[in-house]
Amino acid sequence: MDTFTLGNVGITRVVEQPARGLARDFVFPDVPVEHWRAHEDWLAPAFLDPAADEIRVMIQTWLIRSEGRTILIDTGIGNDRERPAMPSFHHLNTHYLGELAAGGVRPQDVDTVICTHVHGDHVGWNTRLTDDGEWRPTFPNAQYVISRADFDYWNPANGHRTRSGPRMANVFEDSVAPVHQAGQTVLWEGDSYDIDAQLRIEPAPGHTPGSSVVWLRSGEDRAVFAGDLLHSPLQIVEPDDCASFDEDESRARDSRLRVLGEAADRGALLFPAHFPGPGAVEVSRVGDRFAVKDWAAWR
Repeated sequence: MDTFTLGNVGITRVVEQPARGLARDFVFPDVPVEHWRAHEDWLAPAFLDPAADEIRVMIQTWLIRSEGRTILIDTGIGNDRERPAMPSFHHLNTHYLGELAAGGVRPQDVDTVICTHVHGDHVGWNTRLTDDGEWRPTFPNAQYVISRADFDYWNPANGHRTRSGPRMANVFEDSVAPVHQAGQTVLWEGDSYDIDAQLRIEPAPGHTPGSSVVWLRSGEDRAVFAGDLLHSPLQIVEPDDCASFDEDESRARDSRLRVLGEAADRGALLFPAHFPGPGAVEVSRVGDRFAVKDWAAWR
């Protein structure tokens, strides 16, 4: 498995779905094709398939070991879901728990689950379907850390009209409500929430109202787990470009620019949720823009 060590924190990539293509004009319908062509020489083939006109993404969880605790950042899509508006998420049967086991983790070993935001490909394995037809927490001993802003926004009882519409059907009901009903959620709000002395969650709204990033600081090493702040490395060099999944594009741009700047200034490795290949990247400033400085090397 892909592993990385920063300071005294261990990071393992747990893959639910390997790299696959999504239609470029589905994910980025408003981004000029010229932006892609201008950067095709380094985006292809890991992040862009020009012949198929697809971007390449993967579904993964970051498994973190910090201060004796086992922590998951995002939990993928999950099995057995009713996702009629998202065929690639519908009625899956993946080997996700087996991948966790290959990383030395049983469900009962997980202490904390951090949901960077409430979307169907980030909260799915929060629960699993039991033999009695009920959704139960997958990780019985874990606290599930979710922003209150997202919890309230996606709760159907609150009746919000969302940009995502049918794509979010059943997500709150089968992947969020059961862990809350089990008394395992921590609904955080404010400027930050500390997981431990090395991991801090901070708001980065726009993709969803409660989207967040997780900052790691251990010794001299820095990293930021950026959730869906970026769906493609194109957004490092073209940070104004937004994906169709962003609820509020203006706020998403602001958050992306701020976090990219902080990552560059702090020398922090950037771990977006869906990048295939190297998965993590160093970012540098070039005037008032940003560039890829280097890609991380997994061990």
